[in-house]
Amino acid sequence: MALEEAEKAFSMGEVPIGAVLVRNGGPIARAHNRRETWGDATAHAEILALKEGCRQVGGWRLTDSSLYVTLEPCPMCAGALLQARVERLVYGADDPKAGAVRSLYTLLEDERLNHCVDVKAGLLKDECSQILQRFFNMRRR
Repeated sequence: MALEEAEKAFSMGEVPIGAVLVRNGGPIARAHNRRETWGDATAHAEILALKEGCRQVGGWRLTDSSLYVTLEPCPMCAGALLQARVERLVYGADDPKAGAVRSLYTLLEDERLNHCVDVKAGLLKDECSQILQRFFNMRRR
């Protein structure tokens, strides 16, 4: 589902990143990047999925939830995962230029913070990387 969201972003000219928030065994929110469309620096797929998830549960605590995203979250999105008390993050491709989960920082597993998130990296890594490569190759042409 996160890859489907990334494809939607791609078709809109957005960086193709998709996210799905799951709770109690089913998806409660899906989103894709909309920074260009909305002219909003905070309109990352993860942030939009978390906002919708909060609306669905009726509060800001998203405990017992997992976020699936196609690209390693940036510092802003990693911080939002901590603030929302998300239990688990599963992501596809690493982000060596902005990743705040494993690549540049390890925000979600920093025990100095008041919450930690269980992380699983590399799910459908090739597919997640390919859509990004296709998008940026097209933009360079």
